[in-house]
Amino acid sequence: MSQSTLTAVQETLSMFTFLAVELTLLFLIISYGVGLLQAYVSPARIQAILSSRNGRGYVISAMLGAITPFCSCSTIPFLKGLLRARAGFGPMMVFLFSSPLLNPIIIGLFAVTFGLKVTLVYFVIALGVSIFAGFALEKLGFERFVEPAAYEAPAPSAGCGASLSAEIKPNSHWGRVWKSTWKDFKTVLPYLLVGILIGSMIYGFLPTDLITKYAGNDNLLAIPISAVIGIPLYIRAEAVIPLSAALAAKGMSLGAVMALIIGSAGASLTEVILLRSIFKLPMIAAFLFVILSMAMIAGFFYAFTPLGS
Repeated sequence: MSQSTLTAVQETLSMFTFLAVELTLLFLIISYGVGLLQAYVSPARIQAILSSRNGRGYVISAMLGAITPFCSCSTIPFLKGLLRARAGFGPMMVFLFSSPLLNPIIIGLFAVTFGLKVTLVYFVIALGVSIFAGFALEKLGFERFVEPAAYEAPAPSAGCGASLSAEIKPNSHWGRVWKSTWKDFKTVLPYLLVGILIGSMIYGFLPTDLITKYAGNDNLLAIPISAVIGIPLYIRAEAVIPLSAALAAKGMSLGAVMALIIGSAGASLTEVILLRSIFKLPMIAAFLFVILSMAMIAGFFYAFTPLGS
């Protein structure tokens, strides 16, 4: 085995271990927290706050996404909680799009690494496209592509669904919510592991030089190529910004860098696989279309407008 292959294998195993531990902990913690939140906040209250009947629900969902430090995968358990609480479909989609892209970590790193002007372009486009896409998907009736089981708690008699009853004392929720959380986790675990494995292999074996070769300043297709590459190349926000800065230093255009960041942070392969347990294929396709469109809009806007130059 050559040294380069050995290094790639080591990076793959290291990334798989890191992501498996991190995402497992995040999924369990967030799912449990959402379950407890549902025990104390009624579905009617969540429906009122995140209603799609007025524009406020869309804006609140976008702001909620902006203040939650979730990556693309850890957004899923929160989304499941919103589905079970019957929140508005459009606002839920806004949260799904905006949460991994506008979280405080990625915005802070963006500002430090690329400056405030680039960060402003990124923030405005990600926020605007998230809200528009959520509204459009609601009006186009994409709610029909949600799997019916996604609205149901995994253990109605001793889980989140039962904990919503006001007749049960709050202190009795803790154990029941944990049982529901663990059953939920076992359901998504195969999806999670497959996504992590594929993403880790791509991370370990995909050469950096290959990315810069096809996404350099001289390539007119650099931005769409970067957007597509970013999806299977699952990297957390804490890593994708420094990596993108290194790629820019090697000659990658900043428009392509922005597309890569949105593709990677907004729609990782692991997230897409997890979403398959919630959505039917047309909704998965719509989700990917929105993220790829957002990535290309941001990339081309930055590359070809005075604000981005």
